[in-house]
Amino acid sequence: MQNYLKNQTSPYLLQHADNPVNWYPWCEEAFERARREDKPIFLSIGYSTCHWCHVMAHESFEDMQVAEILNQHFISIKVDKEERPDIDSIYMAVCQTFTGNGGWPTTIFLTPDQKPFFAGTYFPKNAEYGQIGFMDLLQAVHNKWKTDRKQLLETAEEVLSFLKGREIRKEGGEREPDLQLAKRAFHIYRRTFDAKYGGFGNAPKFPTPHTLLFLIQCFEMTQNADAMNMVEKTLLQMYRGGIFDHIGGGFSRYSTDPYFLVPHFEKMLYDNALLIMAYSKAYQVTGKYIYLEVAERTAAYVAREMTSHEGGFFCAQDADSEGIEGKYYLLDAAEIKTLLGEAEGGVFNRYFDITEAGNFEGKNIPNLLKNDNYSGNCCKKHLNTVYDYRRGRYELHLDDKILTSWNGLMITAMCHLYRVTENKSYLDMAQKSQEFIQSRLCEEDTLHISWRQGIRSGKGFLDDYANEIWALLALYEATLERSYLEQGIWFCEKAITDFYDEEQDGFFLYGRENEQLILRSKETYDGAIPSGNSVMAYNLVRLFLITNDERYERYAERLLKYLCREAEEYPAGHAMFLIALQEYLNPPEKITVVGKEKEELGEYPCRLPLGYVLNAFCGGTKEYPLKNDKTTFYVCKGRSCLPPQNEWDDVISCINSSGL
Repeated sequence: MQNYLKNQTSPYLLQHADNPVNWYPWCEEAFERARREDKPIFLSIGYSTCHWCHVMAHESFEDMQVAEILNQHFISIKVDKEERPDIDSIYMAVCQTFTGNGGWPTTIFLTPDQKPFFAGTYFPKNAEYGQIGFMDLLQAVHNKWKTDRKQLLETAEEVLSFLKGREIRKEGGEREPDLQLAKRAFHIYRRTFDAKYGGFGNAPKFPTPHTLLFLIQCFEMTQNADAMNMVEKTLLQMYRGGIFDHIGGGFSRYSTDPYFLVPHFEKMLYDNALLIMAYSKAYQVTGKYIYLEVAERTAAYVAREMTSHEGGFFCAQDADSEGIEGKYYLLDAAEIKTLLGEAEGGVFNRYFDITEAGNFEGKNIPNLLKNDNYSGNCCKKHLNTVYDYRRGRYELHLDDKILTSWNGLMITAMCHLYRVTENKSYLDMAQKSQEFIQSRLCEEDTLHISWRQGIRSGKGFLDDYANEIWALLALYEATLERSYLEQGIWFCEKAITDFYDEEQDGFFLYGRENEQLILRSKETYDGAIPSGNSVMAYNLVRLFLITNDERYERYAERLLKYLCREAEEYPAGHAMFLIALQEYLNPPEKITVVGKEKEELGEYPCRLPLGYVLNAFCGGTKEYPLKNDKTTFYVCKGRSCLPPQNEWDDVISCINSSGL
């Protein structure tokens, strides 16, 4: 049995192609049929590695009774949130409006003109634990549609009016950018910090590495020891816990407990990209090798399991194997002894807290929470053996979409790791992914969302442009190849033209060339991934600092003012924006390198800490001429500059002694 999903490329949609539910992808044909047959829309949004999406699929969407009701009384649409973040953003806001929270699978009922009148997340097939069953819900919606449609339509209009009202510019005039928001955010983090187990707030605990990057920046600016204490406690606890895969490397999505022991086992590309950035930066600031080890083991996992032969990075790996969450990752003490031998297996089990009783449903999540020797080399000689054995036991689903947005994050991460290690393999990975984006996901100045099986999906959204610009700036600062800077400027101009709200400020999530939906929203909250607006604020600040182009300064200041207003209520939810804000108000040193030959320039990015602004010219310019016909360095901070230097050691001495 097949439906209208059979020709899609999204792994999530293809998971439902054989359902008895007569699914459509999001398309005009589905809405036209709903209008023609006078039926409401059932919209289900999720992604391929989502555990509760699998549960609802097995319980309901593979069930003939449920399918019969859906096919008779509704037009059913499936959406992959990772390919259509515009749709997901709107209807997640709807879900949060109805329920006070959100999540996936997202369950929405719409009129044929896309207006929502009811929303929720997961529903069991039959009622349990006080929750309505999905079959009962479908019957209730159908009856209401037939007997009291007016109330449903009024609800839809009220919800839409409420959401549109939230998008209207807040009252109160302009707010000038200052550091008060950053200080307030810091105090919130300190108040919610778990001093015993690391992380912030209660379980579930998410990594939120952009929060850690903000706190590292605070430490660099103020030398406030509390900032680094929060960072280091969290980074070490996450590594020692089960959220880090001690056998294969890489991080799971989040911890279900306060200790970071039991993860939600799916692994997402974006989490691992941002965590590589955080651990790389922590290593550079502290000099502690453990942080570099974690970053490199995460990068090795990405190279081994999440990279296509063409260089693009895949999306995610599933939490479930054979329908059981975490089955792929869990180990028995006996099987390790059988694999490694009684003596060596016993040592391995003690090191990673693998016991007969188990620490998760009778099985074991390898971890180092009880082991203070977490930075030693004990048992590491056996990791490849256990890894190969584990990989051969069960199949682990891979979402092999290649998303422009998430690839941009991993390119940036690999550039950062290259700069702190001088290991060119990381730069090679970043450049190969960028070449993939350029050849497969770019059409002149237009980015596309995703690539799979030789097919690219529609035109990109703000996150695609924002993260790709970030990646290009990272590549430029890692190589000083001006082509990367020029391409970043090119995409920045496209983003301003297609996405920026010149009347109210801020960037819209989808642009003029995208499908126009019932609402055109602007996302500013930094959730699992920094928002497109936050990343664009950072990009505009960096572009101004690199190029001295006052146009980018004007856009940066306008966007920062807008985000100051948006972040006023809860600044701790806007960490990436705060990084951009602090960099704008307290800019780092800028070093411009002028060389006689292009080959002279590439050695300098690895000599400077991440965060410094690097610029380069070959042959000199009117503003930056060669001095004494030798490689010349110009050092500035804000509007203050030091005399040009010809020797690198003199540059470092001047920075250290100048107080710039």
